[in-house]
Amino acid sequence: MMNQNRSQQKRQPEDAINHDIRAKEILIITEDGRRIGPISKKAAIEMAESANLDLLQVGQQESVAIAKIVDYGKYKYEQQKRAKEVKKHQVETQNKEIRLTVKIGEHDLDTKARKAREFIQNGDRVKVSLKFKGREIVYLNQGQDTLMRFYEKLADIAQIEKEPKLNTRFLDMYIVPKKKN
Repeated sequence: MMNQNRSQQKRQPEDAINHDIRAKEILIITEDGRRIGPISKKAAIEMAESANLDLLQVGQQESVAIAKIVDYGKYKYEQQKRAKEVKKHQVETQNKEIRLTVKIGEHDLDTKARKAREFIQNGDRVKVSLKFKGREIVYLNQGQDTLMRFYEKLADIAQIEKEPKLNTRFLDMYIVPKKKN
């Protein structure tokens, strides 16, 4: 008895089919697009079963449910196939981070810019964090200048997504690849 209740709790149908439809009257759309009804729920289910198909609720209008007569297994399969196709065409970008300091040397800045260039060429979003140590926080202008010097090294392939913003002891800026026209 306990296992049966647990399995019923896990299985929450996302689509109302056949007897799961709660409305008393149903407007049916057949496979070929014709509209039948509104008719009683019992008559609609009998109509679907006589065609060896399922009744799937696709909408609701006041007290009348709108349902289609479909092969539910085939319907779910095609939905999964469409979702897989959409997912295949999505581009996934990653967030990468480069850390700088206020008193970073020019050579070190070039090295970090080279690494950021690699990330941007791969299509990634780069968070540039400039850390203020101790009392360096009072030199906020120098920190912003350092970030702008860093960005100028990447300006040909990148654009600023979020301007530099102070976040506790870090001055953060986000850069992304330039949009191609």
